[in-house]
Amino acid sequence: MFEIAEYIGTIAFAISGFFVGVRSRLDFLGVFISVFLTAFGGGMIRDIIVDKTPYTFTHTAPGAIVVGLMFLLIVLKFHKKQSIENRPFFIVSDSIGLASFSITGAIIALEAGFNLTGVLALSFITSVGGGITRDIIINEVPFVFKTGFYGTISLLIGFLMYATHYFNLTNFYSTTIIFALAVVIRILAYYKKWSIPLCG
Repeated sequence: MFEIAEYIGTIAFAISGFFVGVRSRLDFLGVFISVFLTAFGGGMIRDIIVDKTPYTFTHTAPGAIVVGLMFLLIVLKFHKKQSIENRPFFIVSDSIGLASFSITGAIIALEAGFNLTGVLALSFITSVGGGITRDIIINEVPFVFKTGFYGTISLLIGFLMYATHYFNLTNFYSTTIIFALAVVIRILAYYKKWSIPLCG
């Protein structure tokens, strides 16, 4: 279950990082760094917190997926397209990445014996930590801090994963339901322009 969610999140966030890098008019190296940080940054921080060697450093598949995907996107000239961040493909892929990485963060936290606070923290960090790092490097206010229902969905996933674990209901089906629910809420929040109140 962990590996499935990890690979889905890696693919989805790599696509998201590619589009953000293109929108910021980075060169190919800059775009690659944007892709790498978005896809792996949160997971690396998560693994360091639980005192594990980052998953990306011990498995070949994640790196190969990112390099191959970036090459494919360039060959298909996605970097030439305009306004790609508002396209359904971007929104859906980003939503899938958010849900997948939130789930992997919660799974790792539960396996480490963390309490609810720890599960929420690792769910949040895994899903948005890479994006926050990427945005800071390209000198932008992190996306998660100005977009309603993005980080909130990550926390919701963490809570639901903790609840299913607490009541001994964690299995493939319950996790799939949480995943699907989170993706649907994120997409609805985007198109319905749902948001949490701004401060100030």
